[in-house]
Amino acid sequence: MAEVQAVKDLDKVKLISHLLERRYSKQMADIWNIGLNLALRISDLLSIKFDDIHGDRLLIKESKTGKLANIQLNQKALTTIKQIQAEHPSHVYLFQSYRNQQALHKGPKPLTRRAVSEAFAMIGQEVNVSLGTHSMRKTRGYHLYQNTKDIARVMKMLRHSSEGVTLRYIGITQDDVDKDFVDLEI
Repeated sequence: MAEVQAVKDLDKVKLISHLLERRYSKQMADIWNIGLNLALRISDLLSIKFDDIHGDRLLIKESKTGKLANIQLNQKALTTIKQIQAEHPSHVYLFQSYRNQQALHKGPKPLTRRAVSEAFAMIGQEVNVSLGTHSMRKTRGYHLYQNTKDIARVMKMLRHSSEGVTLRYIGITQDDVDKDFVDLEI
C-alpha cells in the first residue's frame, strides 16, 4: 500500500471536499469533512452508528487498540451529522451503504473502506496528493501541530504512544525542522 500524506494546504483540503462531492457524492464529501474533524481511523469512522453519538460527544471503542475514544464533536461535525440523520432517519450507520438497502434480507451495513479508498485515490491524483483514508487523520494531526507546536497534544488526539511515530505520521520532515530554525531568530 502506498504511503499517503497529510494535506498541508487548507485550500486543497476544501478543494478535495468539493471534488469528492462533485465527482462522487455528498456522502463521500461528508466522510472527508467529518473524518478531518474526528481524526479516527477509517474502520472506526465508517463503523459509527447514530447510537454512538450522545449529545455533542462520540463514544466508540477503537477497533485497532480497543481504547475508548471519547470525542467532543465540534460544530461542523455536529451540523453535518444532524443533516445526515435528518436526510436518512431510518439509517443505523452514519455512513450507511445505500446499495445494501436494496437487499431486503440483509441488515444495514456501513460504506466499505474500499469504496472510500478508491474515491480518495482518484481525487488525490487529480489534486496531485497521495491521498488515502489515513489522510484525514494525518491532516488533522498536522494542522493541530502547526497551530500549537504541541506534539503531546497531537499524540493524545491521535492516541499515539510515541512522539517519533506521531511526527512521522503527520509528515513533519527534516525540511520542516530546518525551516523552524531559520524562521525563529532569537
